[in-house]
This record gives sequence, structure tokens and C-alpha cells, in this order.
Amino acid sequence: MTRILAVSGSLRAHSTNTTVLLAAARLAPPGVQIELYKGLGDLPLFNPDLDGSEPEAVRRFQAALAAADGILICSPEYAHGVSGAMKNALDWLVSDVNLVGKPVALLNASPRATIAQEALLETLRTMSWNVVAEASRTVPAPRPGLSIDEILGDAGLRIELDHAIRALVEAISGSTRIPQ
Repeated sequence: MTRILAVSGSLRAHSTNTTVLLAAARLAPPGVQIELYKGLGDLPLFNPDLDGSEPEAVRRFQAALAAADGILICSPEYAHGVSGAMKNALDWLVSDVNLVGKPVALLNASPRATIAQEALLETLRTMSWNVVAEASRTVPAPRPGLSIDEILGDAGLRIELDHAIRALVEAISGSTRIPQ
């Protein structure tokens, strides 16, 4: 079983970013499990003085990421920046050597949100995560509030999600391809 941890950079209850990740989880092929991480809002503000004695919520987050074979991130852009919740979460992971080389895909739910996506990409590269270009895609939700079924019912969105998942799984497994 290939395990992918999905992380939404939005804390909003009905976030488009979270819904895109939940749609990806439903679209996962046999042998692939995509699980949404639900504890981002529990992370305290980053404090480098706590390095080595991280709070329990941080240790749980680190353990969940380390246990995953790959990571799928979908995060909003706020005022041309990465969401505060996502940036805070990544700051807690800067010195986590267990994540170096970890395959990660970036999904973008808004084609207009390119500045935060580039900033997120730069941060992950700096942290030496393996950002899989072929798996990083824009999944342009045409309007806020779409349901999982509406996303999966849109052929274009479904194709983008499918390509992203397959490319991430391929990167995780090396050369093993998932049958079409």
C-alpha cells in the first residue's frame, strides 16, 4: 500500500483546497491511500528555542509526514503569500532530516495564485524535499464551495487530479507504473 499524506494549507471549514485533496483521496487508484492530515490548526507558532523538545502536536505532524511515502499539498494564496498556517507548519519542519528527499506534489486550486505557489516551491526545495514537477498541477476550481462530487464530475479537474496522483505514485515507486 502506498501511503500519501494530504496537507491543506487552509484552516477554513469548507476550503476549496481541502475539498480538492478529499477529491484526490477518492480518486486514488487501488493500492494507494491518500489521507488528509487534520491537525494543522493544532500546531503552535514556530519557536526555534523548542528545537529538540517540540510540542506534542508538532511531533505528531512530523511523525505523520515521516510515515507517509509521499506528500500532497494544496494551499491557498493570501495577499501574494503562502498561508500563515502552511508557513508555520513548514517552519517546524526545517530541520527534520526524515523529510529530505520525500516526494511531494503541489496542487493549486486557483490559476491566479502563482506567487504563493512559487514561494512554496522555493521553501520545499530549500528544505530538500523532492518536489515532483510532473505531479504538481493547477486544478482550477471554477468557483468556491464546490463539492467533492462536483470536482470529480468535472472531466478536466478529474484528469488533472488523476495525472497528479499517478505522477506522484510513480515518483514514490521509482519506475513502477500504475495501469491506466
